Formats: sequence, C-alpha cells, structure tokens
Amino acid sequence: MAGDQLPKAETPDDTVTISSIGEVVDLVAADENSISEAAKKLEISEDEETLIIRMFNLVGDRWSLIAGRIPGRSAEEIEKYWNSRHSTNQNN
Repeated sequence: MAGDQLPKAETPDDTVTISSIGEVVDLVAADENSISEAAKKLEISEDEETLIIRMFNLVGDRWSLIAGRIPGRSAEEIEKYWNSRHSTNQNN
C-alpha cells in the first residue's frame, strides 16, 4: 500500500469516506473535543443549581435573568440544564 492511504471500500451514500490514517486521527480528536466541551458546559455546581432553582421559583423560565446572576453561564446553558434535570413528563 502506498503511503498512509487506506484501501477503498464500498460505502452507503450516508457514510464518510476516509482516505488516510491522518483523517481518522483528526476525526477522533474532533469528536473527543466536542464531547468534553459538552460535558464541561453541563457541569453545574451545587451552588449554581441552588441558585437556579431559587431564581426559577421567583421568576419562572426567564433564563436570561437567571443566567445574569451566574457568571460565565448563558441563558441557553441554564435552560438546557433545567430541561435535562427538571423537566416533567407531560404524557401522564
């Protein structure tokens, strides 16, 4: 096999064709970075959670107001956290 080229294989239309080992390494690294970034963003401290709950009880789902009280957090992060932890099942 010449260089670091991978052999060609038949692939369905919805897959990515990777032509070199370098591309595989880059894809794995990019995937790991996006996972670790997502995990960091969802890590809410106990103090932040307490504040989010107290603020939600005062102002409801006004996420920008709540985020304004927590340095480094966006309204989208607060809403995503709230919906992932405190959502209720509407089907019951």
